[in-house]
Amino acid sequence: MSSSMRRRLVAGNWKMYGSVVRNQPLLEGMAAQAGSLREVDCAVCVPFPYLSQARAQLKDSVVGWGAQNVSERAEGAFTGEVSVSMLADFGCRYVIVGHSERRSLFGESDELVAAKAEAVLQNGLTPIVCFGESLDEREKNVTEAVVSRQLDAVISRIGAAGLGNSVVAYEPVWAIGTGKMATPQQAQAVHAFLRNKVAALDAGVGEQLTILYGGSVKGANAAGLFAMNDIDGGLIGGASLDLAEFMAICEAADR
Repeated sequence: MSSSMRRRLVAGNWKMYGSVVRNQPLLEGMAAQAGSLREVDCAVCVPFPYLSQARAQLKDSVVGWGAQNVSERAEGAFTGEVSVSMLADFGCRYVIVGHSERRSLFGESDELVAAKAEAVLQNGLTPIVCFGESLDEREKNVTEAVVSRQLDAVISRIGAAGLGNSVVAYEPVWAIGTGKMATPQQAQAVHAFLRNKVAALDAGVGEQLTILYGGSVKGANAAGLFAMNDIDGGLIGGASLDLAEFMAICEAADR
């Protein structure tokens, strides 16, 4: 199956940026401009306090919204945590799980990421599950071993069938916020590896799986990435805070 047959997705990740005042024109602009996109779904994952604002401003648009993290637990005495059912209350469609910043800065293990993905699926939302290697791991040529280990943990929890209701994102840690981008060929090689690994378990799921690239994607380099056969869109960090950049990326994915 060519990438043109799979549904494409461009999802913004605002990280820990935003304010009620700054978010408004960004959300309004996305809502107004995304209606012309034909072949690509557009979404934005915002900090928890802004989910209400995202819902209010995007609910009549084609733009989906979601969260950047979630607890693996359903409810309870876990001060400061947010459950999937709470996210569902705010109309979230997507939840990013296992972002490299969660793994590296907050010590989230492969097993915890898998448990979060399972919780998201059990509540009918779509996890965007992130995998990727550090610069050190890339230089030691263990990229495939690292993303394989990360993917295996998730598969052991949700199976290939669970992946069929998920989105996967490959994010080379060394390319996030550094301005260094994996070349389209470097990214394609890992995307193909991930797809083939899933296809070996379930050919149908492997073929249909939407695999995003994340890591310094901009309007200027998006078309080259999205031209690759196994790159089905992007998980966009910094550029998602700039309306013109973000829409340029969405338009590149729509071609």
